Amino acid sequence: MIGRLAGRVEYRGSDHVLIDVRGVGYVVHVSERTLAALPPVGQAAALYTDLLVREDLLQLFGFPTLAEKEWHRLLMGVQGIGAKASMAILGTLGPDGVARAIALGDWASIKAAPGVGPKIAQRVVNELKGKAPAMMGMGAGGAASANTSEVIEDAGDGVVAPVPQMPASNGAEAEAMSALSNLGYAPADAARAVAEAARALDGAETPQLIREALRRLAPKG
Repeated sequence: MIGRLAGRVEYRGSDHVLIDVRGVGYVVHVSERTLAALPPVGQAAALYTDLLVREDLLQLFGFPTLAEKEWHRLLMGVQGIGAKASMAILGTLGPDGVARAIALGDWASIKAAPGVGPKIAQRVVNELKGKAPAMMGMGAGGAASANTSEVIEDAGDGVVAPVPQMPASNGAEAEAMSALSNLGYAPADAARAVAEAARALDGAETPQLIREALRRLAPKG
């Protein structure tokens, strides 16, 4: 199993890149969001990968964080969701957006991905709603970038170059989830409140998210 690749971008397609790893070229399929974040041809990059194996097909799919890779695997486990649909969902929402949509039961956001109909979107929310709290709470370990502290040595000219950093998932939501769990809130309730807070306060830091989530969890009336 190929779990991670680090090398130089040799080619950029519409839905894939060719990464040269010391003379061996790997075609890695990526979402639009990941493709936009990758460096131009000739520069170093690293991706976590998942290998799809079929009788007549071997395909590598690439992700900038472990959290996104894990969401891909979860999405692929939903009936009616193939690799193309999973990459479309992640490309449209990103891993944080997928977690929020599922925690909120917002299947309309899932349906916004190209090629995903309402029935499939509802199935994604229904089948994965129990996974959202754990995914939102993965924290820095699950959100770690594939490019962390990586260097690539070019076999041809001996040049050692640092790999450009790509953005990791939002750790503030994971920290807020952890804080609410420590306060005794149920994972599903905490996930929903944090997702609502994150949607209302885009880009908020952990303390703001916690305060807003607690406000939403407070008894009404």
